[in-house]
Amino acid sequence: MADTRKILIVTPAWVGDAVLAQPLFRRLHQLHSNLTLDVLAPEWTLPVFARMPEVSATIAAPFRHGELALGQRHAIGRELAARRYDQAIVLPNSFKSALAPWFAGIPLRTGFIGEARWLLLNDARRLDKNALPQMAERFALLAEEPGTPLHRPLALPRLAVDETHRAAVLAKLGLDAARPVVALCPGAEYGPAKRWPPQYFAELAKKFSARGYAVWLVGSKKDTALGAAIAQLADGACRNLCGNTSLDEAIDLLSCAALAVSNDSGLMHVAAALGKPLLALYGSSSPAFTPPLSDTARIIRLDLPCSPCFQRVCPLGHFNCMMQLTPEHVWRQIDFARIPAP
Repeated sequence: MADTRKILIVTPAWVGDAVLAQPLFRRLHQLHSNLTLDVLAPEWTLPVFARMPEVSATIAAPFRHGELALGQRHAIGRELAARRYDQAIVLPNSFKSALAPWFAGIPLRTGFIGEARWLLLNDARRLDKNALPQMAERFALLAEEPGTPLHRPLALPRLAVDETHRAAVLAKLGLDAARPVVALCPGAEYGPAKRWPPQYFAELAKKFSARGYAVWLVGSKKDTALGAAIAQLADGACRNLCGNTSLDEAIDLLSCAALAVSNDSGLMHVAAALGKPLLALYGSSSPAFTPPLSDTARIIRLDLPCSPCFQRVCPLGHFNCMMQLTPEHVWRQIDFARIPAP
């Protein structure tokens, strides 16, 4: 008999974390043969979940970062009650993230212990951070019964691409993907300590352009000024698309890339989930916690004593973790045997 189950996932607020939740989704489908899996997620992350075949429906959570919005959470909880979920899995560790499933009266409410959530979760798990250093592992463990170890190997994220939709995006932006494309992702919303310097991205763009590659700068509206600065420094060696696309369109652009070079950001995880050859640049953050989950990704970082600091801005003022990671160092890491020649 089919194991019929309906599960709601309350997701994190960051695009990269949304990608890292997909191994959990894939494991839940392995465990339940007839599963309906919905996500309650911030609106800006919904395009990522729309690319995951494991997700049946997306529900927008209309809350800003850090906002309690108790009345709204109660109203959404009452709406969720009508969907009659068997279980809710709450991925963020905050108190407020567990409110909507509690208001909805979902019978089984699963998550890790955090922020005095004992009243809201009736399946509260203790997390051994040393045993599970990676965020994706921690998410995926919540698919298992209490006390059951993580199922390995962890399934890799994989985002779907529609060829017709991608062609429409290229036509809209006037882009030609006839030449192999290198996508540079210079943004990182968490803060400047995670961002490779714009002059370094510009130098790398010049090197690729000189070899005959098309170079696209891909980023959000918040990266508009950064993209413009890189494009100016690159003297026409790249096309600045930062701020000109939605996240949905940016995913399609990255799916065209022969290679992506990215800071530790949401788009880095998107590129990894698209199976693209990827150079992932790490400074203040740690690949031990949020690595790109891909067999075609290469992590590039300097093993400095002060890194990772996990700060938004370099607390020492020198930014050596990125400043000393020169374009020449990154260029030497590129395996041109893996990417098509122009």
